[in-house]
Amino acid sequence: MIQRAVILSTGDEITTGKVVDSNSNYLADKLNEIGVDLVAVLTVGDVPERLEWAWRTAMQMADLVLSTGGIGPTADDLTTETIARITGKPLWRHEPSVEHMQRLFSSMNRVMPENNIKQALFPETAEVIPNPLGTAPGFRMAVLQQNHTSHLVVMPGVPREMKPMMEEQVIPWIRTNRGNDKIFATRIFQTFGISESGLDEQVAGLIRPEEAKVGFRASFPQISLKVMVEDLPGIAERRLDELSERVRGRVGNYIYGEGEITMEQVVAELLTEKNLKLAVAESCTGGLIGHRITNVPGSSRFFVGDLVTYSNEMKQGILGVRDETLRQHGAVSEECVIEMAAGARKRSGADVAIATSGIAGPEGGTPDRPVGTVCIALVADDVRVSRRYQMRGTRDWVKLLTSQVALDWLRRFALGLPLGESILFRR
Repeated sequence: MIQRAVILSTGDEITTGKVVDSNSNYLADKLNEIGVDLVAVLTVGDVPERLEWAWRTAMQMADLVLSTGGIGPTADDLTTETIARITGKPLWRHEPSVEHMQRLFSSMNRVMPENNIKQALFPETAEVIPNPLGTAPGFRMAVLQQNHTSHLVVMPGVPREMKPMMEEQVIPWIRTNRGNDKIFATRIFQTFGISESGLDEQVAGLIRPEEAKVGFRASFPQISLKVMVEDLPGIAERRLDELSERVRGRVGNYIYGEGEITMEQVVAELLTEKNLKLAVAESCTGGLIGHRITNVPGSSRFFVGDLVTYSNEMKQGILGVRDETLRQHGAVSEECVIEMAAGARKRSGADVAIATSGIAGPEGGTPDRPVGTVCIALVADDVRVSRRYQMRGTRDWVKLLTSQVALDWLRRFALGLPLGESILFRR
């Protein structure tokens, strides 16, 4: 029965900091989703003694050891031979894996090097996990030591090969071997405009520990709220629906979506549904809003264009911002962004336009307009709204936050909600 797990990540490129270990983060999230307790994450380089220590330690700590990396064809890929050595199992050659590798090389009109055969060698009793996307198959095997059985699952280190293997083959196997019929039903709420601590305070006492597990994840610039219920199929989903209604009732003003959806995806869905055409005028964000919008497939259905007017001359010549406005109020002002948005809407024929101007830093601030000062405006039929914000952080943070607030304004506009409600940044 699988209840506790250890993640083992190997490779000198990880321990030297040359590669970020995103695999462990991904695996930890997947284990959490299916209710397996992650005891530890061990990261070691390609040194036989350290690898052996890590494997022995992991097997003592957990029922399941998930490993990524170290199963390539080169001399420093030591995972398989390390497992064979500490378990006392001889290696055997898996002919279907050899044939699969030969087909892959043949499809690229290349001759397979002999050292790739190493990837088709597995400890005796191991069950091979096919890898249709690469040359390194995974494998799993049960190891009995001192009346404790540990299940070892070895996968490639390449994320595009490891993730499908985990989701399509390993997770279903783990679910089968968890030892009970209960499932985990999970819902993730994406929020913006409230801090992690503020969100925690808002939902405190809303869900009792015995009802569900509640977790938070800060992933700048949004905060995720996760609710996970363990129960029998059918019951778990029904309980999750009831608890989700409580969450929406308490913090619904800050929730912009559910699941792994982004703010720009929500905006795209809403503007497409409402048949609204959008134009953007950007100064301090330098095209970031347009970039995020056009990352959404099908954005051409609603997005007219993005006018990046960084200089005052461009603001005047393209958007029609008045010289008087710039002289009296400056480019970083609510008056300026209102005229920028109005000009973008007029020039493009869009239904709604949004504009940004600000001081992203690290220089350029003044006593009355310090670094991080940002102004945003939205103009549509019978709507002319502008706000001034004071952002915090580095230049890229200020730009990203500004783009997020602007997209949130568009979401609120499409839903008929009040604009300018991002209370964290209001001046």
